[in-house]
Amino acid sequence: MNVIETKIEGLLILEPRIFGDDRGWFMESFNQKAFEQILKERNLDIPKFVQDNHSCSQKNTLRGLHFQKAPYGQGKLVRVVQGKAWDVAVDIRPDSKTYGQWVGVELSGENHKQFWIPEGFAHGFVALEDNTQFLYKTTNYYNKETEGAIIWNDPDLKIEWPFETQQVNLSNKDNAALSFSLYSK
Repeated sequence: MNVIETKIEGLLILEPRIFGDDRGWFMESFNQKAFEQILKERNLDIPKFVQDNHSCSQKNTLRGLHFQKAPYGQGKLVRVVQGKAWDVAVDIRPDSKTYGQWVGVELSGENHKQFWIPEGFAHGFVALEDNTQFLYKTTNYYNKETEGAIIWNDPDLKIEWPFETQQVNLSNKDNAALSFSLYSK
């Protein structure tokens, strides 16, 4: 597995090995032992996954930027199994030297990349194709009372979304999300 370290410590892009021939391809999508070794080599905490989630989104559907507050914070290992998405993680750890910075990565059913997002990040994605299927493992169970959201187009964050903003399809909850400056107070 190829591991790409991002500009924010702890955020990792994982590229699994793909074995293909004229019949198709095979990949190991998750291996706890290998994942733990990757994190140990970087002195990062080892998570325990407790829940898998799967969503399907139409083109220009944006979900996020979501997070859960302690003690229900969630780490996420995310990937796209069909279609294509632009995936974003924003550092919301108040004591972090990269607080308020973000990393984006294109995930697709073709490139098979995975994105490890530890606790302390707001997370969101936009579907770049119809029927984009997004799969993610989480390190904690969903807890409605501790969920939060930061508005996707916050001017302080300056996230570079790869689509025309007038085409975005949002839920009412995501449309009413707080600005980063209000969240950070």
